Amino acid sequence: MGDRKVLASAMITSFMTTFMSSALNLSIPALESFFGVSAAAIGWIVSSYTISVAALSLPMGKIADITGRRKVFVSGIIGFAVLSLISIFAGNIGVLIGLRALMGACAGMIFSTNNAILISSYPAKMRGKVLGYSVAATYIGLTTGPVAGGFLNSAFGWRSVFAVSFIVSLIALAAALHSDYRDAENTEVHKDFDMAGSALYVFSIVASLLGMSRLGTGTSAYIVLAAGLLALAGFFVYEDRQPDPVMKVSMFRRSRTFTFSCLAALLNYGATFAISYTVSIYLQVILGMSSGRAGLMLITMPAVQALFSPMTGSMSDRVRPGILASIGMGICTCTLLLFSRIDTSTSLFYILASLCLTGFGFALFSSPNTNAILGCVDKEDYGVANSIIATMRTYGQSSGMAILSVITAAVLGSGSLESSPEADILSMMHTAFIVFAGLSIAGLFFSLARDRGSESS
Repeated sequence: MGDRKVLASAMITSFMTTFMSSALNLSIPALESFFGVSAAAIGWIVSSYTISVAALSLPMGKIADITGRRKVFVSGIIGFAVLSLISIFAGNIGVLIGLRALMGACAGMIFSTNNAILISSYPAKMRGKVLGYSVAATYIGLTTGPVAGGFLNSAFGWRSVFAVSFIVSLIALAAALHSDYRDAENTEVHKDFDMAGSALYVFSIVASLLGMSRLGTGTSAYIVLAAGLLALAGFFVYEDRQPDPVMKVSMFRRSRTFTFSCLAALLNYGATFAISYTVSIYLQVILGMSSGRAGLMLITMPAVQALFSPMTGSMSDRVRPGILASIGMGICTCTLLLFSRIDTSTSLFYILASLCLTGFGFALFSSPNTNAILGCVDKEDYGVANSIIATMRTYGQSSGMAILSVITAAVLGSGSLESSPEADILSMMHTAFIVFAGLSIAGLFFSLARDRGSESS
């Protein structure tokens, strides 16, 4: 049952968009040297992409509800392909950061539609199973990005990462165009797009993340962060009064499981997104590995995740999803504490074992948690719910990178990774992993508390 072409299309795009959020991680030293900028500045190549996705996924989801999911989905893939091609020729850091932000906008168009299209094409009893495959592709993209990026950087330079992104985008476009999915007759064509609410939302996400990433640099950062958080609070108040809002605030109010599952996702992605980035720095700068060899180490995490995600997704159709997700988040918390103890004498076996355990924790958390969220909403709300999931993921990822940027700037200052003492780099890593473990513990609380009490959904 279901359309396998739709499944293939969802998996390829889930891989493609998340691949490009992490594929440059092992090229960080090379990019730092090529553009002649600090470690803190180079982090914006990653952050500009994820901030853009976080800010635009929800408005793009609403546009898809009005104009049709397939149209937005295909347009996003085309834009992603074109921007990947242009990025090959970027000559300075500012241009590359700008192009990455635009790629994030296109990724937001894809994130807000691909899983909504997927689960609309399969019966409810298979929702967890097909989401397992899609989530596996998402995490494979996130964690094989550094692996493939490392090999490409070693062999051909950082520009080759964008060349591969362009090729994969073309494959994704072919898969999307050949799938049998067609939008149902649009029932929202008469409705207007909430421009004011969308603008308020975009401002709140961008301002809060920009302010967060610059904490410690001056008073202006705190002002920008406060403005973003106030705007976000204002957005929820404003949307609750709109007849056709960008986000249905009532989805949070009526379901504890929905709300706490979203918070668990936000904190899980915030706590774990920077693992590959930080471990890649440790392997290359501290241990002196080539980017290619470091990639071989990091491949263990997506391999374990890819092996178990379809299985855990299918299990979540039969076992309460919150139980599986909570176990997975507990495992992720433990692995973050394990990573906080690595130093120059740590064995490679310890690192490999920690990466494998992290991959298993990812598999147990992500698919069941997504299934728990979608199980709280009606079919007609899948698009909105999927956009919220994408926002939780990308806002969490952006927050994680922002936290890491703040810690990096605080410990290393304006110095580069290559010129900084090993002790300072290790101190930066230890601090980051302890902070991330704290976030994961908070996420574990929400994951465990999601099913307490009765649900009205």
